[in-house]
Amino acid sequence: MEFPNGKRFAFSILDDTDDSTVANVEPVYNALADAGMRTTKTVWPMSCPEGSRLFFAGETLENMAYLKFVQELAAQGFEIASHGATMESSLRERTRRGLEFIKKEFGAYPRLYCNHGFNRENLYWGSKRFQSPLLRKLFACLPGSRSVTYHGDDESSPYFWGDLAVAHIQYVRNFTFRRLNMLEMNPEMPYRMRGTKYVNFWFSTSDAPDVKAFNRLLTRERMDKLERDGGVCIVSTHLGKGFAADGKIDHETGEILRYLSRKSGWFVPVSEILDYLRRKQTGSELSGFARLKLEYLYILDKLHLAL
Repeated sequence: MEFPNGKRFAFSILDDTDDSTVANVEPVYNALADAGMRTTKTVWPMSCPEGSRLFFAGETLENMAYLKFVQELAAQGFEIASHGATMESSLRERTRRGLEFIKKEFGAYPRLYCNHGFNRENLYWGSKRFQSPLLRKLFACLPGSRSVTYHGDDESSPYFWGDLAVAHIQYVRNFTFRRLNMLEMNPEMPYRMRGTKYVNFWFSTSDAPDVKAFNRLLTRERMDKLERDGGVCIVSTHLGKGFAADGKIDHETGEILRYLSRKSGWFVPVSEILDYLRRKQTGSELSGFARLKLEYLYILDKLHLAL
């Protein structure tokens, strides 16, 4: 694939906001800016007064210092996306207020959304990600899966917000894989999928949940191959999970970013990459075979990880 300005491959990072604070992600974003990269940061706009056992460490945009920091990122060209209204499940009204908060503070609704954890308002999440009955059953057996029902797309539920999503959100993350080039796994992305009318377009990403996984994934050999193949890499990670300490970025991560920055890469936010792919590939609905193949590859990847 050809990329703008004669670039040979595309690369971005999709930063889930779990555990994110100004202190632990600002050094990483400074390093990204210094490397000439603009990426995508998800946010939680609303505080979580009911508390959160797992995600209490992350800051929300109702913290004024954190809001100012994220606004400065947006002014530099980083994309601000949604990880839901807050760190725990939100009824429709809190989800709506979260979207309006982002519009008020950043001038527009977020174009991109990522489901978070086990939030009940997640869209087509859990077993709903699979249209194959067999793969739904296999997914339920994977370590870490829970028998939670998700209701963001259920019109009868108080967690429903599918109409707001289809009106305001352009892209929703779906499957993640432990490899770099998403055109190898999901060449049709961004894609539509039958039976998911409240999502405009789905896309896939690489999976690196923390700094150790990120550093393992982005080896020089894999980055060289990504450039040779003219690939597209979007890495889903949590920049608040070990990427910086004492005001400094992790040394190995810093080396990776510097190595990448010397390559002929198109380093832009995720939605900009997806917009470009849509223009090149039309963003059509997945065929039944392509959908089954993608679901199968995801299950295979997770089974390999579990073993």
